[in-house]
Amino acid sequence: MFNPSRDQARRFLIDAWAKRRDQLPGTPMDTLAADLVELHPEYHALLDAADALTREWTPEQGESNPFLHLSMHLAIEEQLSIDQPPGIRAAFNTLQSRRGDRHEALHVVLECLGEMLWRAQRSKLPPDGEAYVDCVRRKAG
Repeated sequence: MFNPSRDQARRFLIDAWAKRRDQLPGTPMDTLAADLVELHPEYHALLDAADALTREWTPEQGESNPFLHLSMHLAIEEQLSIDQPPGIRAAFNTLQSRRGDRHEALHVVLECLGEMLWRAQRSKLPPDGEAYVDCVRRKAG
């Protein structure tokens, strides 16, 4: 299983964005990552900043971590591509059709993913895929 360090994950996103910005070829994963960065213009300068690898973003400072946000987007895209957990693709498709905007629907799924991860960490139990999919279904409701 691929388990990158924080710096490796950040470097991947920075490099994927640099390839897009400089119009260089990339891998399919680079393209997906750059497409996601493109949807977030508020992160463009952050990814180009000299301190991007070392900077900390904390809720206490009123900031969200762009690398966490983009990594969760990547995770969701993979989940949708393989329908894992089972039912996530159908729940997302319903949500997207009701919302009318794919990116907005992805952000709703991102909230559910974040909630599932928070609950798993808090309870010290494995993530509950069924609860995650149910959250997306409820939001699509």
